[in-house]
Parts: sequence; C-alpha cells; structure tokens
Amino acid sequence: MISIDKLGVEFSATPLFLDASFVVNPKDRIALVGKNGAGKSTMLKIIAGMQQPTYGQVSRQKDIAIGYLPQVMVLSDERTVMEEAETAFAHITKMQERLDRLNDEIAKRTDYESEGYMELIERFTHENDRFTMLGGTNYHAELERTLQGLGFQSNDFDRPTSEFSGGWRMRIELAKLLLQKPELLLLDEPTNHLDIGSIQWLEQFLANRANAVILVSHDRAFINNVTNRTIEITCHRINDYKVKYDDYITLRDERREQQLRAYENQQKEIAEIKQFIETFRYKPTKSNQVQSRIKMLEKIVPIEVDEVDTSSLHLKFPPCLRSGDYPIICDEVGKSYGQHKVFGDVTLTIKRGEKVAFVGNNGEGKSTLVKCIMGEIPFEGSLKVGHNVQIGYFAQNQAQLLDGNVTVFDTIDRVAKGDIRLKIRDILGAFMFGGEASDKFVKVLSGGERSRLAMIRLLLEPVNLLILDEPTNHLDMQSKDVLKQAISNFDGTAIIVSHDRDFLDGLVDKVYEFGGGKVREHIGGIYDFLQKKRIESLDELGRNMNSSGSPSNASDAQHQPAPTDASLAKTSSTLSYAEQKEHNKQIRKAEKAVETAEKKVADLEKEIVAIEAKLATPEGASDTSLFTRHGELKTQLATAEDEWTEACMTLEEIKG
Repeated sequence: MISIDKLGVEFSATPLFLDASFVVNPKDRIALVGKNGAGKSTMLKIIAGMQQPTYGQVSRQKDIAIGYLPQVMVLSDERTVMEEAETAFAHITKMQERLDRLNDEIAKRTDYESEGYMELIERFTHENDRFTMLGGTNYHAELERTLQGLGFQSNDFDRPTSEFSGGWRMRIELAKLLLQKPELLLLDEPTNHLDIGSIQWLEQFLANRANAVILVSHDRAFINNVTNRTIEITCHRINDYKVKYDDYITLRDERREQQLRAYENQQKEIAEIKQFIETFRYKPTKSNQVQSRIKMLEKIVPIEVDEVDTSSLHLKFPPCLRSGDYPIICDEVGKSYGQHKVFGDVTLTIKRGEKVAFVGNNGEGKSTLVKCIMGEIPFEGSLKVGHNVQIGYFAQNQAQLLDGNVTVFDTIDRVAKGDIRLKIRDILGAFMFGGEASDKFVKVLSGGERSRLAMIRLLLEPVNLLILDEPTNHLDMQSKDVLKQAISNFDGTAIIVSHDRDFLDGLVDKVYEFGGGKVREHIGGIYDFLQKKRIESLDELGRNMNSSGSPSNASDAQHQPAPTDASLAKTSSTLSYAEQKEHNKQIRKAEKAVETAEKKVADLEKEIVAIEAKLATPEGASDTSLFTRHGELKTQLATAEDEWTEACMTLEEIKG
C-alpha cells in the first residue's frame, strides 16, 4: 500500500530522519513510537502527503484513500452534528446525483437497440453497483451507529456543533474519518479528546473493522489493544518490530543490552589493537604485525547503541504563601445552558493539602465546574475560594493558546518576572528545550512540546492551588511519571481532571464522580473508587449511564447493588477517614475471597465435565479409577459451593 524508501527530513540542517525505510501492508496496525519531538507527527504528515521530505520517496498505491486525524485542527461550527458527519458521504451524494442524471437520460432515450443506449445502460449498472457497495442506500444507519459509539446521543444529532466543546467536535471529525473507510487511517493522539468508554469503542472498531492503521498515542493500553506492529523512531532512524507495544518494550531492551555488550567488546578490542600498535610501533621485527593491526583498526565499523532518553522534567513548584484551611467550598452550585442542565446542587468542600480527581464522561461538567471555580462563567448557588488562595490553572487547550509566531525562549521571557528571567535557559533545558530547541518557533513544535512549554508557564508563579484539566494529554510516558511525582511532592492543594487511571493511581485521595447532573464524592484513591463502583476501569462509567445520564438499572440487576447515596452519606458521617479506608480494605478482602471461591467451583465443574466425557466412552466406562475420581470431585464441589456461599454472606454482612 505505502512504501517509504530512504526518507530523510532536515530542519535547518538538523536531521530528523536519516534513510528511513519501511512498508505499510493491508490490515497492518502500526504504533509509531518515540520520544516527543522525534518526528512522529511529521512522519504521519509525510505519509498523508501534507508535507514533503528533504529527500527519499513515498510510494502510494494508485487511488488509495488516506484518512488523517491531526492533533490540532480547525473545526467548523456552521452545521448540526448530523449535517457535519454527513459530509463524510459527499462522494456518495455525488454518485447519487450522477445516477439520477443517467436515469433521466435513460428515460428520455428511445433508441433501445443502439450501441450508445447499451453503453449508457452498462454505465448506469456499473455506477449503481458501486453505489450499493459503498452503502449508498443505508449509510444513515451506519452514521448513527458510529456517532453513538463515540458517545453522542440521538438527541444530539440536530444540535449545532457550536454547542459542543472542542473534544466533542474532534469526535465528529474522527467519526467522519471512520465513516469514509479509507484504506489507511493515520491517527495522531486520537484518545486525547475521548472518555474511556469511547476509547474502548474505538479500540474495537480499529481492531475489527478498519483497514490499515498507523497511530501515535501515549495511551499504553490503547496501543496494546489495537496494534500488532511497532515502529520506533530513535537516533533519527527507524526500527521496525512486528509485535505489539509491550512486546516491543521487551525486545527493545534486549536489543539495547546486546548493542551495549557488543559496543563494550568492540571498545575492548580497539583498545587492545591500539595498545599493540603503540607497544611495537618502533620495533622493525614487528612492523608487519603493526601495519596489519592499523589496517584492521581502519576496517572496524563502529557499533551504535540506540539512544536512551535520559533527559527528564525536573518539575519543582516554587514555595507559596499558606492558603486557608478550605481553598474551595461549593454550596448548591448549579450550571445550565438554556434548558440543558449540566449539573445542580453541587455541595463539596476541598481541604488544604488534598489532591482530588474529577472523573466522568465528557460533557458531564468536569471542565464546567473548573471554569466556575476560575470565575470564567456564571453559575447558580454559592462558590467560595478560600483565604490567600493563589491558583495555577492548566486548561485542556492551554497548548493551543500559545502564540505560534514567537520562539520558545520568547514565550517564557514574556511572562517571566524578576530574577527568574536569569534562569530561563536552565528551566528550558530541564524541560528538554536545551540548546537550539529554545530558538524554535512555537508553530513548529509537536503537541507534546507545546504542552511542556505551557506547563513551564504554569511553574513561573508560586501557587498553592493547582487546577489541571487533562494535564497528561500529549505528554509522553516518562513526562507523565515526572509530572505525577512533582504533584505528589506539591504541598498545596490539587484538583485534577483526567481519564488517565494510571496517572491518578497513588496521586489522589478523593474522587468526585460527575454524571447525570450530579457530583458524588468518593473517599479514597482511584482504585478504591473503581472497587466501590464494581468496575475495573473508568470506561464502565459510560456503560453505567443510560441515555438521560442516570445510572442504569440493568447494571444493578446484573450485579449486587452499589451503596446508595444515603448509605454513603451515612458511612461518611459516622466513620473517620482511617475507618473508611479499613472498611474498604475489608470489603476488597471479602470480594477476593468470593472471587477465589468462584474460581475453585468453576475449576472443579470443568474437571467433572471432562471426566464425565471420558466415562461416556467404552474405554472410560471400564476404568474404575475414573469413577473414584468423579466421586471425589463431587464431594469437593459440594464443599467448595458451601465455601462460596459463606464468602458471599460474609461480603454482604460487611457491606450491610
């Protein structure tokens, strides 16, 4: 489909790629990986034909359709959701118009026996077959399924796109790409604007229904579930691994260890040769051996070791004045847009030093409440920002708000004050903008580089309340880890809006769940919250909400009922935080016992079925040992079922 041959890209004589070569085949699912700034987005643009390489060749199969989703795009606000999504079928609309014209011409013709009439009929038949094959008669059904898979409800279809946030409008663009069914999909950070429910739907779509896919993502679970091949950009070169990401990590580490051992052995050999040459250079009897060693030294090809990204983000929030005991107090806060109620009756108190998470589906009001706290939009009720609170705010679109026509250095120089201006170069270096990188214009930076630059701006002023809205978008995995460590060490208060479960794990001690127009408080970390919700990941939040945004009764019928709001309030009021944690620990222990008992019962039942199958054969019917074993297993099964019943009763008693 696509052939990349000896591709090279240079910016101001600095190489990005050197002789990169690989082939994209049908049904390939490729993860394009490398540190931020390595050239992943540039490679996608070159494959899409939006950028030309310095040298080399990109060969594309004739008439191949390529769909490209960039990190940042200009979105239209002139249509409804359905009208905008229907533009994906513009080619089908044109085909319909051509068929109508051909049909009119056929109706007007009377020369039924002429060669021209037969050619017209043949052309109409061919066009009509193509029209049917492309789904011309039923594309609306597929369009609705795709929009709903990406999180839209039926009543959203006729709403103007201008009413939706940037993340939801990005979903419309993604839907258009998927509906066009291109032979090759190029996706640059497609999960940044999706909640986890939609990410899971997209995983299934790409794995089962898409053609070839090349994607850039820092969501490890997503690329593991979608891809079967990993292409790494390192040292300006391409390394192609025919495995998914986790296996690639193992192979990459093994490759670097082998390279390092080979490099060390080669350096040892070179040292020995040089030592021999120096020792016997002036001895006539050894002149032949010396010349031989010199030639041997000249022929040695140096072994290169793939680079390891040892640079890191040394985030250190500067000291700040102590805030009041309660930085944020909300009392019956509500927000509506016309008839649409985002949330209501939000009552919560965030104490000094707490680190809390806002979680829930996109559009449920997480960013809206943040904007209320920041005073950016009006709201109902009472919202108080505590005494001496100084807020540092990182918004989802922070990186997009940077001026692209100034350099990295000037971006920071414009906001830096006082003595900090003398340390700008040092700060930029800590954020991997050292050397010439600080003189780059912002418009040529990758999404990850822009996010890091926006994060630097946040660090320049002392704050005691951090509000971070999707701070990990566009950050690579190492940057996420460093940012997480910096927030952990931050002695102020933090509110983090994120869908990244791994990032929140161990970082927050309270979770606020947004959904159905309500905000519910959950004491404990993100995994305590997930256990309480009886789910394994945040994507279940979407599946537990019905079309009106209320908790689904079907889920409650399938599983044991989760604690009600009233019981949670009672528990929170009667138990201390330590007691609540211990209570949750006992619940998890009891749930583990139930799970172990269930597995034991299932294993015994499986073994009994296998033995009964053998007993049904003539050979088995005469084997007395099988009858003995069957009886033993039946006894063990009865005991295991009693243990399972007892474990379930214990769990219900603890919860009750």
